Amino acid sequence: MSHPVRRTLLPGAPYPLGATWDGHGVNFAVFSENATRVELCLFDASGRRELERIALPELTDAVWHGYLADIGPGQLYGYRVHGPYDPPRGMRFNPNKLLVDPYARALTGEVKWTPSCYAYRLGSSRADLSFDRRDSARSIPKGIVVNDAFPWNERIRRPRTPWTETILYELHPRGATMRHPQVPDALRGTLAGLASAPMIDHLVSLGVTSVELLPIYAYGDEPHLLELGLSNYWGYNPFNFFAPAPRLLSSGSIDEVKTLVSRFHEAGLEVVLDVVYNHTCEGNELGPTISLRGFDNASYYHLVPENPRYYENHSGCGNTMNLAHPRVLQMVMDSLRYWADLMRVDGFRFDLATALGRDQQGFDANHPFFAAVRQDPILNRVKLIAEPWDIGPAGYRVGSFPAGWREWNDGFRNNVRSFWRSDPGQGPALATRIAGSSDIYSRRGPSASVNFITAHDGFTLADLVAYNAKHNHANGEHNRDGTDNNIAWNCGIEGPTRDPAVLELRYRQKRNLMATLLLSQGVPMILGGDELGNSQKGNNNAYCQDNEIGWIDWSLVRDDDDDFLDFTRAMIHFRRNNPAFRRGRFFAGKAIGDGPVKDITWLSPAGREMTPADWNEPMLRCFGWHLGAPAHDHHLHAPDEQDHDQFMVLMNAGIDPVAFRLPPESHGGPWVRVMDTSKADPHRDEKTFQAGEMYPLQAHALALFVQERRHRPRRGGRRHEDRPREA
Repeated sequence: MSHPVRRTLLPGAPYPLGATWDGHGVNFAVFSENATRVELCLFDASGRRELERIALPELTDAVWHGYLADIGPGQLYGYRVHGPYDPPRGMRFNPNKLLVDPYARALTGEVKWTPSCYAYRLGSSRADLSFDRRDSARSIPKGIVVNDAFPWNERIRRPRTPWTETILYELHPRGATMRHPQVPDALRGTLAGLASAPMIDHLVSLGVTSVELLPIYAYGDEPHLLELGLSNYWGYNPFNFFAPAPRLLSSGSIDEVKTLVSRFHEAGLEVVLDVVYNHTCEGNELGPTISLRGFDNASYYHLVPENPRYYENHSGCGNTMNLAHPRVLQMVMDSLRYWADLMRVDGFRFDLATALGRDQQGFDANHPFFAAVRQDPILNRVKLIAEPWDIGPAGYRVGSFPAGWREWNDGFRNNVRSFWRSDPGQGPALATRIAGSSDIYSRRGPSASVNFITAHDGFTLADLVAYNAKHNHANGEHNRDGTDNNIAWNCGIEGPTRDPAVLELRYRQKRNLMATLLLSQGVPMILGGDELGNSQKGNNNAYCQDNEIGWIDWSLVRDDDDDFLDFTRAMIHFRRNNPAFRRGRFFAGKAIGDGPVKDITWLSPAGREMTPADWNEPMLRCFGWHLGAPAHDHHLHAPDEQDHDQFMVLMNAGIDPVAFRLPPESHGGPWVRVMDTSKADPHRDEKTFQAGEMYPLQAHALALFVQERRHRPRRGGRRHEDRPREA
């Protein structure tokens, strides 16, 4: 029912979009190209009573706007939008549905999935989508007018960690803190809990540089999950791109995000947000009307050209955002700038990023979105990471993103998993992945590749070595969801076991996988909790498990996997201390100066350089590599420097030990073993071996050696920085 108008809006301005407080009043501006009338709805502090409904008085370039004096931060609001309701033409306006401002910077409450959320009457046939007149206001979150002021400590600088030095750590802010015994109960599951001292201390001690947070934008739970007593835990189901999810805020204030960023920066940690701009939770043609669909369905979404009642579903979630439309592109760019500038985050990982570069002809690396990001003075300085695929036609685009972007490299994941599972024929591909994937990123350098073994989507590291098949029954889909291509090996027994031989092999395999990740060229990404041995009980699609399946188990720190935490920490610090493992350029495979040593030499167990015949051996499961020097990057070493440590890594994925001959004396002096994954204490068992000596490389093992620089004077009595303290 309409409410009487008690005040008059001034004309206001069409920019900026959203609700902007200027100290005296609030400017409201929203885009809708096809609407006939837009009403601003003001609510009381509870969000339950609609106080006023006022038509925005001005329309400028498809932006409806007005200015209201004498209101300010804390005011709750939403919109009702009038226009044609004609689904066959892609028009779905329904003023009975309260809409969330696409630019709302804070929200109160969650979406309540009632029949009133739908613009058509549930139960009507799929053919008619009959108009629904029920009011949805009680079911829809309200926007909150905010004050952007925050007492930033300007002495705390952004870390701006170079890509060659970056170590990513993917983390769910709720799952990371729910079971942490030192995080205060009231803060668990929130961004304030993640910003607490125990969490920051762990991250700093581990040695990672950049924390990649699963989505924190406001998102909805699918109705079918709620019926099962579950929820969308991961958050890849957004309906707003500016407001943090209320469920992640202990205080309800967006300042909680800024406090987290400030504390992370003070600790030298970067904050990278996993962002979802490819779809929204409004779903397919039978989905609810919460925000964009009600504002201008035909503009915001890719509709099927020949039948715009339906949506192009390149995301697999029912709809795809139409970034080819200039106003939709503007919204995404404004969102990114807001988080990078006002919230001061350090980068973004784009979910299903191929969808962002689609137009009617398909994916385009020169899409306006990529061009806009490239020229933007704020965004071209932050970290940009693509998940380089979607489910649409020709959606797998690994290696296709433009300069300035990094990409998740699933080829690295697959080749490393396959090799350590002892699959045949993996040697040549694995060597390419270890060297930075020049076959994919030849023009962009090794750091274009974000290497990972595990991520939120799939098995954890502990489950990768304990299960052959997924065990997703708790998701309520009869174990049909989640991939069947796990490339996993349970080491002989499916699931938990007390068999000491199986457990020892699993620990060894975890070390092999983690060491390979951290000794490869490219940017490594670790899944949060893997360093603790965290398990999801074989669930490889825990998107709906907001419970002990999806939460990190911190009790493992006191159990048998405490040694794996030490191992992971030591390997991270080894990588950080040795630039040879984080080059900015690809290997040339050529000799360094006039000496016999190449920048990289691939070694056969005979101690000689690998030949084409060696690489073509289908049962190749044992080889190594010798790094003659770090890259001659100007910020690492002078071009003529020859006095350096050399490194060697030996790998044996076979079932039998191998006597591996170390490189001859012409390559330098003795080799110091700093780590062997087959040892009970793998990174605390240094031992010296002579050049040319046979090294007993055990089955399912990786060994790391350093050949220290000789006759180099110590500087100021300090140990050389390239020598790892932990290893």
